[in-house]
Amino acid sequence: MKRLNNESETSTTVQELCAEYRAHNSVSQDEYEKYRVKRGLRNADGTGVMAGLTHVCNVHGYLINDGDRVPDVGKLTYRGINVLDIVAGCEAEDRFAFEEVVWLLVFGKLPTPRQFHRICGLLYDNRELPEYFPEDVIMKNPSRDIMNKLARSVLSLYSYDDDPDDLSLENNMRQSISLIARMPSIMSYAYQVKRRHFDRESMFFHPYEPNHCTAEAILNALRPDKKFTREEAKLLDLCMVLHAEHGGGNNSTFTTRVLTSAGTDIYSAIGAAVGSLKGFRHGGANHRVRMMMEDIMTNVADWEDEDEVSKYLEKILRKEAADHSGLIYGMGHAIYTLSDPRAVLLKAKAKGLAKEKGFDKKMALYELVEKLSPVAFKKVTGHDKVISANVDFYSGLVYEMLGIPEDLYTPMFAVSRISGWCAHRIEELTIGGRIMRPAYRALPTNQSYVPMNER
Repeated sequence: MKRLNNESETSTTVQELCAEYRAHNSVSQDEYEKYRVKRGLRNADGTGVMAGLTHVCNVHGYLINDGDRVPDVGKLTYRGINVLDIVAGCEAEDRFAFEEVVWLLVFGKLPTPRQFHRICGLLYDNRELPEYFPEDVIMKNPSRDIMNKLARSVLSLYSYDDDPDDLSLENNMRQSISLIARMPSIMSYAYQVKRRHFDRESMFFHPYEPNHCTAEAILNALRPDKKFTREEAKLLDLCMVLHAEHGGGNNSTFTTRVLTSAGTDIYSAIGAAVGSLKGFRHGGANHRVRMMMEDIMTNVADWEDEDEVSKYLEKILRKEAADHSGLIYGMGHAIYTLSDPRAVLLKAKAKGLAKEKGFDKKMALYELVEKLSPVAFKKVTGHDKVISANVDFYSGLVYEMLGIPEDLYTPMFAVSRISGWCAHRIEELTIGGRIMRPAYRALPTNQSYVPMNER
């Protein structure tokens, strides 16, 4: 066989291979419609195909009236409790909420004071990584992308578990608590190593404090001087609560349940979920929002001029600006229509912090983009679809104001969402009972085998 000698030859060969593939592999929209295939496991009206039952979470964004989808105010409930009520309750008592949400999602009931202190203690006790794990798994193999490092590290934890394949409830409960506790540690270590190896900056590692909640532990790990205010920690805690869970149908949670249904170990299931969340159509969208907004701020002269901002949004939708994807990141959602309750909460908190941190002008631009995007979308596409800002639109701005590095926007999502993943894994193990096995229709072809010397 001929060897490829240089990059140019390799590139040419790859292009030829891709051309060969494209010449023989295509499926038209007509074929999808002919065979009634629900692309992306979506019904014709955009709703998701019903694939299972869950007690963990419900996401409400529209009503069905005489078969038609009617936009409605968004509502997110964890185990039947409105997330707005959870946040309001914790704010009224001036305490952190993420640990309470972990208990609620996994066990199904709000924790008693004793149970709340117990879960806080369990997470602290399991925060540290196994001996030599940071050196052998993270430091010796630095990664530019923290999400990839999270996935690799989760998979590597399999080798440090004395009983990784036991699918009993007891064993998976132990593993779940351990993973929820350790994800912030993996993220922090991976980021410090990335800074040292690729950014040529100094690493620093701070010991965990027993009295710190998860949000405080993260800020303690990321701040060189370990200093942060209680209000900053409470805002990060809010972000984690809002990212903790979002129903069984979102891509990463569904990934968790699909792998769990096959009977694989928890590390394989959660590692795959991290890979799913990395995608820009899922958790990676908050990073894309930041990139898009930086592009708008660079190319729009007057951030307060509605006409200028609107015209630039139209250019983005026509694939003439930003990353040329034709997407206004952070706008629109598969389920939410009139509003995303997570975005509503974050926006309200972001406005207060923006005044304190001197981000007023930037905050006003975000609000203007939110206001003008639906109009621009309708003008360019001609569609009447109701769209609103989703959680990704404001989460990156909140992280920026909190001093969270951009490298960690999506990893912070994973550190929060693992609580929901583990709740769904345990539910799938205990009540699922069948391997998920959807069907793909094979398209008819008329081709006979031809001997090699006759081709």
